[in-house]
Amino acid sequence: MPEPENPPAPLKGMKVVDLSKILAGPYVTMSLADLGADVIKVEHPDGGDPTRSWGPPFNGPDATYYLAANRNKRSVTLDLKSAGGQEAVHRMLADADVLVENFRPGSSLAGLFDPEELSARYPRLVVLHISAFGDTGPLRDEPGYDMVAQASAGLMSLTGEPDGPPVKAGYAMGDLGAALFGLVGVNAALVERERTGRGQYVTTSLYESQLALHINWATGYFATGERPGRLGSGHPSLVPYQAYPASDGHFVVAVGNDALFARLVTALGHPEWADDPRFAANRDRVTHRTALNAKLESVLVDEPVAHWIALLKPLGVPVAAIRTLDEVYDCPQTAALDMVQKVDHPDVGPLQQVAFPVTFRGARPPVRSAPPTLGRDSRDILAELGYAEKEIDALLGTADHRPHPQGA
Repeated sequence: MPEPENPPAPLKGMKVVDLSKILAGPYVTMSLADLGADVIKVEHPDGGDPTRSWGPPFNGPDATYYLAANRNKRSVTLDLKSAGGQEAVHRMLADADVLVENFRPGSSLAGLFDPEELSARYPRLVVLHISAFGDTGPLRDEPGYDMVAQASAGLMSLTGEPDGPPVKAGYAMGDLGAALFGLVGVNAALVERERTGRGQYVTTSLYESQLALHINWATGYFATGERPGRLGSGHPSLVPYQAYPASDGHFVVAVGNDALFARLVTALGHPEWADDPRFAANRDRVTHRTALNAKLESVLVDEPVAHWIALLKPLGVPVAAIRTLDEVYDCPQTAALDMVQKVDHPDVGPLQQVAFPVTFRGARPPVRSAPPTLGRDSRDILAELGYAEKEIDALLGTADHRPHPQGA
């Protein structure tokens, strides 16, 4: 698909300093970069962002995990615990719009870049801090990874088969939930700054974000006081609304009202189920989900997935095959949306990336540059900050610390 003449870049002109690592913070800054901001990723000279080594799989010098969350950025290597590294960051912040960090509360770096001091020194700066458990409370100082958030905030208690062990979600929902709420917070603070002229200190956490995403699970618990359990692919409030076995695999049926249920069971050759008092209304089907699912499974298991899709979809019954990722990325719908784009990487060549999932007047923000190799832009960025060549050599530790022609 050809690029638009003026690709959307609603945050063009914004400068973002990224002191974060792993996934939540880098996903925020990648999204800001996708939207046109100039994002400077500050990394430690010794290995950089830890996700660079989170593999296999690798693609070129870096793990694919790192490549997933760092496109459209520039990379500079600095030791933030050194006086020179701190001075360089403060030069960046002098005209920056946003700072993103995920320093552990109580750590030396959290003290060196205290948000209250930063707000006083740079009154227009929007600071986003992402933590594991939030800025207050008994777990404030606890470290946390996505798995810890999924466990401690309840997601794993809701995920998995009823008679099986708890499992984590397939995506990193702790990190990604915090990233999305952090992105909302940053953009809201930038809008507020247009009115007031002042920046903001924005915080979110993996824990808070997971609670916010409980949605109906939370309100159901508040209403009943009953601890919800795992339902596999089932829905707590709708039946049938889950994956069912066919003769050659599984597919999903999503019945959202009684009329759809009647249409479904008539197509299956059992219109009498719609008149059964146990199943006639959704509230009854939820109560008797085990009995109904046994009946549905006894019929559906006799034919392949394609048969049921062909039978039910024309009747307006929501059904879908359960696609694997290779099928998703080979799907014409994915191609039509231009959701997979290619960008040149100095060591890999053409690198595929899943693009930003929002369009502006029908145009999608383009993937402009590959995730940077470690320190690729160090000299250029430091020169922009006013450092002389010898000062740059000293900051980078050696006069020979220069990216090779391919950018590594």
